[in-house]
Amino acid sequence: MPARRWFTHSTLVPALMVIIGCSAISHTIWNKKYGEPEPRETNTAPMARDRFQSDIKPLLEQRCTVCHGCYDAACQLKMESWEGLLRGASNDRVYDGTRLLGAEMTRLYEDAHTTAEWRKKGFFPVINEREPSPENNLTGSVMAQMLLLKQRHPLPAQRILSDDFDFSLSQRWQCPSAEEFEGYAESNPLAGMPYGLPGLSDKEHDTLIHWLRDGAPGGGPAPMGKDLSQQVTQWERFLNGDSLKERLMSRYLYEHLFLAHLHFQAKNESSVYFKLVRSSTPPGEPLQRISTRRPFDDPGVDRIYYRLWRDPSSIVVKNHLPYALTTERRQRWQRWFLDADYTVDALPGYEPEQAANPFATFVDLPADARYRFLLDEAEFTIMNFIKGPVCRGQVALNVIQDHFWVAFVDPAYSDDLDSEFLANNSDHLKLPAGVGNTLMPLSNWHRYSELQKDYLSAKATFIGEKLNDRAPLNLDIIWDGIGPEGKNRNAALTVFRHTDSASVHKGFIGQPPKTAWVIDYPLLERIHYLLVAGFDVYGNTSHQLLSRLYMDFLRMEGEMNFVTLLPDDVQEDTLMSWYRNAESDLQEYLDVYRDNLHTENAIDYPEGVEPQAALYSLLKEHLDPVLSHHNDPGTLPLVDSAREALASLNNTHPEALRHLPPVTLVYMPEQALFTLVHNNAYSNLSSLFDEEDRRRPDEDTLTIARGVVGSYPNSFLMVDEAQVPEFVRSLQSMKSESDYQALKDRFGIRRSDPNFWQISDDIHALYRTRDGHDAGLLDYNRLENR
Repeated sequence: MPARRWFTHSTLVPALMVIIGCSAISHTIWNKKYGEPEPRETNTAPMARDRFQSDIKPLLEQRCTVCHGCYDAACQLKMESWEGLLRGASNDRVYDGTRLLGAEMTRLYEDAHTTAEWRKKGFFPVINEREPSPENNLTGSVMAQMLLLKQRHPLPAQRILSDDFDFSLSQRWQCPSAEEFEGYAESNPLAGMPYGLPGLSDKEHDTLIHWLRDGAPGGGPAPMGKDLSQQVTQWERFLNGDSLKERLMSRYLYEHLFLAHLHFQAKNESSVYFKLVRSSTPPGEPLQRISTRRPFDDPGVDRIYYRLWRDPSSIVVKNHLPYALTTERRQRWQRWFLDADYTVDALPGYEPEQAANPFATFVDLPADARYRFLLDEAEFTIMNFIKGPVCRGQVALNVIQDHFWVAFVDPAYSDDLDSEFLANNSDHLKLPAGVGNTLMPLSNWHRYSELQKDYLSAKATFIGEKLNDRAPLNLDIIWDGIGPEGKNRNAALTVFRHTDSASVHKGFIGQPPKTAWVIDYPLLERIHYLLVAGFDVYGNTSHQLLSRLYMDFLRMEGEMNFVTLLPDDVQEDTLMSWYRNAESDLQEYLDVYRDNLHTENAIDYPEGVEPQAALYSLLKEHLDPVLSHHNDPGTLPLVDSAREALASLNNTHPEALRHLPPVTLVYMPEQALFTLVHNNAYSNLSSLFDEEDRRRPDEDTLTIARGVVGSYPNSFLMVDEAQVPEFVRSLQSMKSESDYQALKDRFGIRRSDPNFWQISDDIHALYRTRDGHDAGLLDYNRLENR
């Protein structure tokens, strides 16, 4: 120990000083040879012939943004926009499960507004910022050097790449600057870009290199057309009314739509998206964005204006939350929030604990209006905590099952949870975001656990009394999606968890799942303020831990709402089957609601049918008029024999799934896409730790869904219609890793495949054609090397 301590103090510090000194010498040499660096600022004015917008950006999307489009992109290099390229790269990670204090935020477009500001935050350039010349523009560009390195050292001709390639999410970043690149290339000859994938074609390579050699010129997107500009003006006028009622409504809308990709129905501009932002300037004046850590934090100005900011980014499906702004939607908001009979005497403030609690902040807004707003696009509402900027969420997501269905309490019944009840119980509904980056997660967890038990008890008593006054409990309590506006397909949803990411889709997809949720207004609102509005990806470990622990309560509440619909004599056994080997104190939370909810169950269960299976069938029948079949594999354009063979995959034995990754995207050339989703089973989800100890692989299931499910494909397969029976037999007979390798040899498109990029382009083209606004760029950071 003394020797180690001597080495630490007497050797390490001088060594670091030598490294720093060498770095300073290197910069001095570069300054003399290539000129002093000068940050390049964004040119927002569109150019007459903008090569970046017309030629370069589409190429970057298909070859670079698919790995550099989210917070966990290597070196924080986000390549979905010109602004991201100018910002450059950083050695700091957004995701850090060990930090005691909240990190400095580095949100593109928000936390710095000039390249010079990003340089002060530690970002370094990836395109030349020194004296411009063809030679300097290439030598001083990390991007150019990465492309040239790939050209000198192409991907090895191997089916499975060697251990020289590290594809783990926990890999140690190496983020060289231009001045450091020579040494980096010598040590890492196979690290050229695209990393661990085939290189660009000669034409693609030349296009990018010529652009970089010319100084990487770029500008803003083309101006909006007259129709689109008029719609923006109309909506900003609607969102910035002067009455207290209008201002409270707009605050509520903003805190729920701040992540949305808003779009309009304008001619020839379907790919233009906007973000709803807070500004210190009113419509008609240049937008001055107000950026805070969370959307309900104090803006620091007397009057907030809600503006539509045009987002120049490419659409990456992992954080793409499309939301249409239509005339009909504005009319509904007018009716729900402004024409309703209520008054607002004063606007709420921004004190942290109150602002983090929507039941206190928006107590004046009718609960019915709030709930109908959330249900109107329920898939989007749930998608907010599934997608958003949190691109790696295993700690947050191991709180949900890999596959479950979601239904909602009808607003007519949820209205019984009226504003008065919610206001009286607002203290019970406090959320962890109110304490921010606490250093005492466990004491706060105990506090919130007691508040949750008190709320469940009060809610059960209140609902029991209301329902008994009205009618016995039956499926009329479930929202059927049918209303004055027509049929709403958001009434039934399916959620998939794919290890550290997740997805949500309309309809009941796949075989009946292990669990289901029934969500009412207070539960839906708390999920949003826990995992969306109140979640801070830059927060400390305690904040993220507390958020995960609280989500346990919300999951159990949704599951208990579903179990309440089952016959009384099977409720206990059902819950226990979902929570095998769980912690002993969990029973308190499972019992408190059921023990206080005294209702008569009038659901007619058929004899001889297992009750949970029967309830699933009854729910599907109840919701049949609005069930979406968009992902139904039975709608694939195949001959009957192929369609039937694929349908049999839903009953694949768990043994055949052991080596199948979470998400496998199958491409049928020029015909269709479908996804195989491997659903992992667990004895329970009540613990943050030891997830592998709770795995039950003998209970795993497989879901086959038409189209694209998930944002991160782990594997690509290519199957012709005539090969479907053979493919199904091969998959269902797998018993070992070698069997899976044989499946990949026969049908796989590995990351080393020379045709990888052409097939990737074909997949994206099919995806966009079928899914329109819902489609985006897939993320290849989870592609396996098997």
